[in-house]
Amino acid sequence: MEQQKIVETMRELVGASSVMTAADDMAPHLIDWRKRHTGTAACVVFARSVEHVSKVLAFCDANGIRVFPQGGNTSVCGGSVPDASGQSILLNLGKMNRILDLNADNNSMIVEAGCILADLQQAALDADRMFPLTLGAEGSCQIGGNLATNAGGTNVVRFGNTRDLVLGLQVVMPNGRVWDGLRTLRKNNSGYDLKNLFVGAEGTLGVITAAALKLFPKPRAVATALVGFEAVETAVKVGLDLQAAFPGELVGLELISKSEFEISLRHAAKARNPFQSTPAWMVLVELAASAGTSEALADRLAGALEAPSESGQIVDAVVASNEQQRGDLWNIRHSVTEANGREGMGLTHDIAVPTYLIPAFVAQAGAALAEHYPAAVPVIVGHMGDGNLHYIAMFSHESWAQVADKPDTQSKVSHLLYDIAAAMGGTFSAEHGIGSLHVEEMSIYKNEQELAMMRQVKDLFDPNDTMNPGRVLPPRNASATASHA
Repeated sequence: MEQQKIVETMRELVGASSVMTAADDMAPHLIDWRKRHTGTAACVVFARSVEHVSKVLAFCDANGIRVFPQGGNTSVCGGSVPDASGQSILLNLGKMNRILDLNADNNSMIVEAGCILADLQQAALDADRMFPLTLGAEGSCQIGGNLATNAGGTNVVRFGNTRDLVLGLQVVMPNGRVWDGLRTLRKNNSGYDLKNLFVGAEGTLGVITAAALKLFPKPRAVATALVGFEAVETAVKVGLDLQAAFPGELVGLELISKSEFEISLRHAAKARNPFQSTPAWMVLVELAASAGTSEALADRLAGALEAPSESGQIVDAVVASNEQQRGDLWNIRHSVTEANGREGMGLTHDIAVPTYLIPAFVAQAGAALAEHYPAAVPVIVGHMGDGNLHYIAMFSHESWAQVADKPDTQSKVSHLLYDIAAAMGGTFSAEHGIGSLHVEEMSIYKNEQELAMMRQVKDLFDPNDTMNPGRVLPPRNASATASHA
C-alpha cells in the first residue's frame, strides 16, 4: 500500500491530530535514547484509546502493514524503534496514560499502558501503598514497555520482575480483537494463564493497552547502606549472608565495581563519594519493613555488618542516617547508565548467572577481555541478589575508533562474554529483553525446541507477522554459528 494511503487511513481512524508525519517531529521517535538504533516509518500514530489501537491493528493486519509499538522509547536493545522499510507505522501509547482505578483495600490498581512508571509509584504512595518496580529510567519509561520487556530493576530480589507484579491485562490482538483480562484476583486457576504470554513478548503477540497491578503496604521503615569490599568473592558472600539475615526485609542488593563507581562520580549530577578511599567493590544494601522505625532498622543493619567488618571482610561501610543520605547513595546507582554514555563507548551485556557464580564469571570475563580486547575496561553494576550483572566492556572514544571498523567487533566482544555465562548455566538477557539487538543470540543460545514452540505461539497469535517483526525471534532460516543448548 502506498505511504500516502496509509497516512490518510490512519487519520481517518484516530483523527488527524493524532498522526505525525513531519520528519523533524518524527525524528525523536525513530531513534533510541542511546542513539544506536534508528528506523523509518510512514507515520507515528498516537493512540488515545483501546478503540484506536483496535482499529489501527485491524487495518494493518488486513493490509499487511507492519506495526511497531512504542512506549517511553527507553529500550537498550533496539526494541522500541521501527525497521528501515519506511512502510510501517509506529504506534505510540504515550497518550493512554490514565490511572483507571486504585483500590488500596485490594492492594491493586488498573492503569493504561502509557503511564509513566514514576507516576504510578507516586500514586501508590499517595494512597499509602507501594508499587515496587523501580529502575533508572522510571522518570520516562512507561508501564506498557515495562510489561512488554518484563523489566527488572533494583527491587527484584524481594518483589520479582514485572511479571510478578501483574494481576491482569488488556491486550489488543494483531487482528484488532480485544482481550479484556483486567482481573484483580490473586487466585484464578480457570485455564491457561494467558497474561504471561504477553509479558516479555515485546509487542510481538499483541499490544498491551492496560494492566491490573499489585500494590503492597507502604514501608514504615527503610535502611540503606553502601558497603565496601576488596574482593568480589567477599562481596557476594556477605551479600548472601545479609539475604539470610533479613528474610522479607532485604529489597535491594546492588553490586558496583570501582570502575563503575568512579564513572558515576565523574559524570552524575550531585554525585558524592561517601568513602575516603574508594573500595574495589561496593554493595548497595536496602532494607524495608512494615513496622518499626528507620532508625531501629538502620541499627539492625549496622549490627549485621559489625562481624564481617571486624573480621576484615568489609573494608568500609556507610549507613544512611537520613533521607538525604539515602538519596545520595541511590543517586550514584541510578546514574550509571547516563554516566556510562558520557564516559565512552560501553558495550553493555545483560547477563545472569547463579548468584554464587558471580565471582567466577567476573574472573573469567575479565581475563577474556584482557586477552582479546585489552583496551576495554570492565565496568560492572548489577542486581547481585538475583545474579543479574550489567557487564560493560568500556572503550574510550579513541580506542573504540580503532576497532569499530573491524568486522563484527561488537558481536565478537559480546559472544566472548555470553559463552562464559552460558557455560555456567546463565543467560545473555536477564531483564533488558531481546529487541532487534539480540536476535542472533536467540539462534545461538536457545535450543531448537524452545524456538519452535515460540514460533508456534507467534504463528497462532500473529499469523501475518505484522506485530513488531524482526524482534525476539530469529528468521526461520537462521542458522546458529555456535551452539550452547
